[in-house]
Amino acid sequence: MKRPNIIFIVADDLGYADLGCYGGRAAVSPVLDGLAANGIRFTQGYANSPVCSPTRFALMTGRYQYRLRGAAEEPINSNSRGSGTLGLPPGHPTLPSLLRDGGYRTALIGKWHLGYPPAFGPLRSGYEEFFGPMSGGVDYFTHCASTGAHDLWSGSEETKEEGYLTDLISRRAVDYVGRMAGREAPFFLSLHYTAPHWPWETRDDAALAQEVGNNLFHLHGGDIHRYRRMIHHMDEGIGWVMDALGEHRLARDTLVVFTSDNGGERFSDNWPLVGGKMDLTEGGIRVPWIAHWPAAIAAGAVSEQHCMTMDWTATLLDAAGVAPHADYPLDGVSLMPVLQSAKHRFGRPLHWRMNHRGQRALRDGDWKYLRVDGNDYLFNISEDERERANRAAREPQRIAALRRAWEQWNATMPPIPEDATVSLGYSAKDMPQR
Repeated sequence: MKRPNIIFIVADDLGYADLGCYGGRAAVSPVLDGLAANGIRFTQGYANSPVCSPTRFALMTGRYQYRLRGAAEEPINSNSRGSGTLGLPPGHPTLPSLLRDGGYRTALIGKWHLGYPPAFGPLRSGYEEFFGPMSGGVDYFTHCASTGAHDLWSGSEETKEEGYLTDLISRRAVDYVGRMAGREAPFFLSLHYTAPHWPWETRDDAALAQEVGNNLFHLHGGDIHRYRRMIHHMDEGIGWVMDALGEHRLARDTLVVFTSDNGGERFSDNWPLVGGKMDLTEGGIRVPWIAHWPAAIAAGAVSEQHCMTMDWTATLLDAAGVAPHADYPLDGVSLMPVLQSAKHRFGRPLHWRMNHRGQRALRDGDWKYLRVDGNDYLFNISEDERERANRAAREPQRIAALRRAWEQWNATMPPIPEDATVSLGYSAKDMPQR
């Protein structure tokens, strides 16, 4: 099979049911719904973390993020500027560096959020091109972080550009596809949107942005209509990229994957799941997973395969025919057999931990072990995905076995550093008020 081009699209803080193909209540995602209808949709897919940057560590390395010191910060925030510790080490093999060394052209267009220059950055971790913000959240018009610092980069230099950030990201992606067309080498494009992460601003707020300038970041707390409009803007941009693939006759041989970095936040729809960002309940970690690759994936496929972010790293390397680094074995498992046949299923446990509220979780088959604030829970997710019926007292042997399994796995991971901080990546004063 021909080595595919790869576009890996990540939304920021998108809820499990925000898209129409996942039961969304508003028509905001016709392009993504079409990709799902003509590809495969996963109903039991997870993020490696319920917060931004740890999931991105897992995607970049294909390994549990807990193996790296920088991922203990949940997530990396503006106080990390200047740190030589809190970031993705340039010496660590990454998905883009492995693909680059395997003959792919590589680019990140969108959010990085894995440490600040000069110690860290996309160009130091395998990407040949970069356009986007370094931090977790920026204003969509001023492109400033919550601290007021300007944060939009082209390569290794800051750049000033006018426009709504989601559209700037989409148009850069279209340009990249056009430049890669006709070249012998396949390409890997990380298309990492900041949408629909706050501040909740739509393309229609442009006039307001000119009026109030840098104050827009704190001007309003958003609403569900703005939030949904932001998703629609992102969906439109993905449509532009898909149109570019079609125009250059690349669509058939391009693997497009879409997901979110964690569960949704304030205005998101996670139904029927409970919880959201920062939680190890299902709403914080179960996310949309869509893959579209006409040359290899049958249209209309739906899979209940359990998977998480780092599995897609293994999958993309497998699809590209690129081996992982021998000294950094992957924790992720390739999903290529599932992409080729949605009926294919394999079992494996999925683990999480988080110092926020002392959370831990293990999903193994139908069962989930969860600890929050020192309380242990046991849920049968296949029967109770809303996590309402705690079976711990009724099945003490099962929860004891799952607890032991989690603790055995945890013993293989570095301990959480005592000085690790827990935050949403911003302070209370930065967050638009409810």
